[in-house]
Formats: sequence, C-alpha cells, structure tokens
Amino acid sequence: MKIWPLATWVFGGVIVASMMAQSPQTSDAGMQDDAVPMAGGAAKTFAMKSRVAPKPVVKAAVLTPLSPRERVQQMLDRFTFGPTPGQVDRVMVQGADKWLEAQMSPSTIHDANCDKSLAQFPTISMSTPQLLLTFPDRQQVGAVADGKVPYPADPLLNAVYEVQVEKLMRERDLKKADGTSQVRQELTDAEKAEQKKNDQATAVRIAGELFAMPKEQRMAALIKMPVEDRIAFTGNGNLPNDQKYALLNEFTPKEREVFTAMSGQVSASYSIGNELSQARITRDILTERQLQEVMTDFWFNHFNVYEPKDSDQWYTPSYERDVIRKNALGNFRDLLLATASSPAMMIYLDNWLSIGPDSMANGVDPSKPNSKKGGKGLNENYGREVMELHTVGVNGGYSQNDVTTLAAILTGWGVDRPGQGGGFVFDPKRHEPGPKTWFGYTIEDNGNARPVDKAVTGPTWGTSKDVATADSVKQGIAALTILSQSPKTAHFISYLLAQRFVADDPPPALVDRLSGVYLSSKGDIKTVLRALIASPEFNSKQYFHNKVKTPVEFIASAFRSTSTDPQNAGALVNTIRTMGMPLYNALPPTGYYLTADHWMNSSALVDRLNFAYQLTNSKFANQKFDAPKLLAMGLLAPTGMSSYTTTPKQVSAPVVSGNAKLMGVAAVTRSDAPGSQGAEVALHVLESTMIGAPISAQTNQLIDKQLEQQPESANPTDTLNLLTALVMGSPEFQLR
Repeated sequence: MKIWPLATWVFGGVIVASMMAQSPQTSDAGMQDDAVPMAGGAAKTFAMKSRVAPKPVVKAAVLTPLSPRERVQQMLDRFTFGPTPGQVDRVMVQGADKWLEAQMSPSTIHDANCDKSLAQFPTISMSTPQLLLTFPDRQQVGAVADGKVPYPADPLLNAVYEVQVEKLMRERDLKKADGTSQVRQELTDAEKAEQKKNDQATAVRIAGELFAMPKEQRMAALIKMPVEDRIAFTGNGNLPNDQKYALLNEFTPKEREVFTAMSGQVSASYSIGNELSQARITRDILTERQLQEVMTDFWFNHFNVYEPKDSDQWYTPSYERDVIRKNALGNFRDLLLATASSPAMMIYLDNWLSIGPDSMANGVDPSKPNSKKGGKGLNENYGREVMELHTVGVNGGYSQNDVTTLAAILTGWGVDRPGQGGGFVFDPKRHEPGPKTWFGYTIEDNGNARPVDKAVTGPTWGTSKDVATADSVKQGIAALTILSQSPKTAHFISYLLAQRFVADDPPPALVDRLSGVYLSSKGDIKTVLRALIASPEFNSKQYFHNKVKTPVEFIASAFRSTSTDPQNAGALVNTIRTMGMPLYNALPPTGYYLTADHWMNSSALVDRLNFAYQLTNSKFANQKFDAPKLLAMGLLAPTGMSSYTTTPKQVSAPVVSGNAKLMGVAAVTRSDAPGSQGAEVALHVLESTMIGAPISAQTNQLIDKQLEQQPESANPTDTLNLLTALVMGSPEFQLR
C-alpha cells in the first residue's frame, strides 16, 4: 500500500494525523506581519516526506469513476488555480466539455476585470528596448553619472535618471581634493529613524500638493521638484498606501512606470522582475482564461529561465508574453522553436556565447589557407538541456557526442546587442560549418536531414571546407524539429503532463496512450490535453484530489476560493518567496519540482497556516477579507448545504445568531454553546465552497477543538474568520 503521510496537524497541543492516499491501490476518494498564533496556542505542523514502498501489483486496479459533480471539481482543481465560489455549479449547468472548449480558445473569453487590474503593471506589455531605457541598471546609471552618456531628452526618463544618479552618488565614496577617497560614514540607527521620519513627512506634504492639482498635471509637477523631494516621495514606505494607490491609479501607465523607476534603488531594473511577479499572481487569481495561465505556468517551468541573470531581467517579460503564453495551447514544435530563438533562453543557457571552433569568428577562413584558428569554442549548456530537459529526457537515448554535436549545430544562434535589448539573431560567422551526424541523422547545413544506420561515437564535423551562410540556421531548425517529433519526446512530455495533472507517479498506461496521441497529432497540445481529461484515470476517484498545491497554487486558490480580490500583490509575491518558490527565480534549468515531497514539510505547512490566519483576520498587508460574504455565497449557491461533502453531524436546519446580519443573510455561526449546529452548518458550507472534496473526521474534530477554545467574547464574525482560517490551513485544502 503506497500512501503519503501528508500532514500531522498540531493546534494548541492537539495532534491529528491526516494520511492522504496517493495511489490507485489505496484511495477511493514570509509574512508581512509577524506570524500570528492560532487560537489556543502556537500553530505547529509536522509533515513526513518519506514514502512507504508500494506493494507489488499483480494486476491493474479497477478504476472507480467520478460522479458528474466530482468530474467538474476535478477539472477545475487541475486546470484552474482553484474554483471560485459557485463555479462548480455554474460549470455543471454549462457543461464541463463546453467549459473546456471555451478555455481552449482564450482570445474569445472576456477578461475585463483582470485586464483592469493588470493595467497597474505596464512593464508586462513593454518591449525589451523600452524596459531597458525606463529601468536602467547600475552600469547605465554610472555612465550617465560619469558624463559618458547624456541624460535622456524625454522629460519623464530624464527625471528617472536624475533620481538614479543622485542615489548612486550618495553611495559612492567622497572624493578629496588630492584625488583620494573617503568612505561615507554610515548613519546610526537613530539618524536613520530621523531621516525616515523626515522623508515620510515630505512624502505626505507632496501628496497633498499633488492631490490639489488636476490629475493630468501631477506628474509634470512632480518631476520639476528637487531630486531630494522626489526620492523622499517615491521611497518605499514613505507614503501611506492609501494615498500611494490613489495617486498611482490616476497616473497614466507611463507615469506609473516613472514613479516605480524612481522608487527603486540604484539599478532600477530589479523593479521589472518584481512587477512581473506581481502581475503573475494577480493574473493567476483574477483571469477568466484560467487554462491558458495554468499551461503558461507549466511551460514556463518546463522551459525555465532565470530572470535575474544578466540581460534576462529585461528579456523575461517578452519571453513569457510572446513565447510561452502565445504558444501555451499551440503546437509543441512551435513552442520549442520559439524558446530556442528567444534572447532570454539564449542568454540563460549561454548559447549566445557559443562559437564554432572552425567558424569565421574563430579565425578560420577556407579562402585563406594560412588563417590561424583561435581559442574560442562551444558552449554545450543549451545543447544538453534542450535534450535532457526540454525534449527526449535524460533517458532519451542520446550520447555525450550527440550533446556536443547539437551544440555545434546551434552555433550562431544568439542575441543581437544583448546589452541594448536587441532581438534574436543568427550569425553565420559564428556557426560551425558543414554537415553533422547526430542522434541517428546526418543534417546538412541547409537543413536537409537523412537517417543513418551506423552509430557515431565521435564528432563528424570540423573538417568541412564550407563557409556558413544565412541558410545554415536551417540546420538547427531541422535538429529541433527532429527532437519535437521523437517518440522519446512524446513520452517525456506526456509523462510530465500526466504528472502535473493526474498524479506525482503517473499511471504508465496513461502516459503510453498520451504518447500515441502526441505523435498522431504531431504535438498538438490541445489534442493531448483533451485525451488526458477524457482518460479513465483522470476521471477516477483514485486520482481525485490527490495533488499537493505548490506555494503559488496555494496562494492563488486561497484568494479564488474565497472570492477575495488581491489588494497588495507585492505582499503576495513576498509570501510566495518566503514559502520557497520565488517567481521567475528558479536558478536551475529544471525549474521548480512540482511533486508533494518538495512542498510538504513542517515549515511549509506552518507558513501556510499562519498565512491563512492573517488573511482571514484582515491582518495581512492591509488586505481586506470578508468571511460573511463568503459564507453567504456558499449558502446561496444552487447546491448550498446539499453537496456531497459530509458534515461531522447531521444538521436539520441552520442556527441563526440573533445579533448578526451578514451581507443581508442571517449569520450561520456558533450559538452560545461551543460546537453548536450553527457552527457545524457554517463549517460544512465553507468546506464545500473552498474544498469541494471529502473532509476527514480528524480534520473536523480538530476544528471542533479550536472552536471550543474560543473566548466567550468572540462574536460571529470572529468565529467565521477562525473557521475559514482552519479550512484554508487544513490538509485537505493543500490538495487539488
């Protein structure tokens, strides 16, 4: 019997072991504030990560089909960042297949609410050159400060550089008349506190002046103010959030970017990744195009790049927007070629540095017999990872010689002026010329490929007298096309999709069937997804509600399941970082591992439970939370209290507190006695609304214990907040 001991839940000294089955054989079914302890004591959670070895399976287990409602719940759990209240009922009425087909065509889905929220993050729609100009790095600021490069002519950009140069000069050593330097003295803590107080007073004063002006005149007035005032006004934490957001909401997109660029430290380019991350979690929570974003998340992680690396801080927004999201529901070959011809990928895996040993760029010119070969050579990083991680997989049957040869095939693939935001370029002078035998094929420089029978143990290139031309790029295109059409790639991609959407250890029979669909459809992503969703495995109780949420999925589902609009995306980004999954910051090319053993541990569950308590009690970064509204939405849903989720006790009717009216609906909460029927009804509705899957008796018993520890002074809203936090922090909510 193979099971995951998912969590041992500890609240106030009460321990409940929650064992979540993970195999067909067993199952039928960073905080912004300091961590706040749950009622009755500090919240502690213990999770065991080791697996129990599975018993040998003599024959395949019989799959138990999901009910129609469970099938909708499964689809929404896996292909959205969590259902919103009432969404399961709405999709039941619409039809699961119709919902899926609509999601397959994201451009036809109206997404005004999300688009409105994303308007506060203009960087996500800016071109790379625009980002480079608006968010200079330290080197660019230094060039302006030293007089090597003039200030921009554009008044708004000029204001950014004035602020950035002033900040840089404050950092630099003081220069004496004799040319020596004197280190600037660090302020004492008391001096820093006084400076912060003065800056906050300045920020409030300037805000008052700006609010008195018509909104179209405010930025023009701001950039004319002394640089010191601009630094104080835009400095993080100086302006109260309500005033800051009121001003930002009335700035134009370009004006908001100028404000953001002035608010950063020297090298404002880091603001790009921060804003990109905020836009990412905002979109995950709010978009109606959920399938597209789930697949964008999947493919970005598969074709991972590390945003802070070199120029990728400017290239990553366009990489996600124009490469990953654009092709997330398209064809795998197109997606592979798009990533291979992306400046972000070329920089991340250093292919732009790779030079053919016999190329013109290395001094080899066949027209000049006496030309001397230089010392430049191949960089194999991309050639290795595109096989090991992107296509055929580590067991794909390739050799080290295949890696080296593919690196030679892909020489010349690079970036035009990466320090200036240039695009992808193929440079024939850097390309290793001539035909190459690789991975069972001989590929000519013009892209013509033919299979070969004889295995090759060493390089077959390096002796050609050919000279590479612009057409030599076709050699790389042919090689990547061969990889995209390989049965090994079909199996590897199918395995990863089944692992993400069915089980950490996906059923081999399902992977094999998906591989066949991949090959017959020539890598059509939608066709493979349809086959996965229609599979008996996906629609069985054995694989229902068995996948552990990553930190991103947990945070997004916490907001979606409670119908809470994110008001401080920056705080959410920091929380996700604290939970161990900083967005766009996975350093290795593997991206983040998405299986339970990487996310279920004691520290992770404590973080999640403390977050749930802070969020539901409106103690998280000024985020407003409305538990009574959530309860009302659950009560008024078509299924209401009659969903399949069982309650610990039979409840004949809601118990209404006499002194509470919540959102126009009588409060269903605890009465004077702990464990009342009112609390049972409220708990049942919250579990059904937020989780939609069976809840263990241990979980409900633990929640009852917590209710008993509430002080007598607790009001109905306090009880609802506690119940919501406990449901959000429960082992069942950690699953999808």
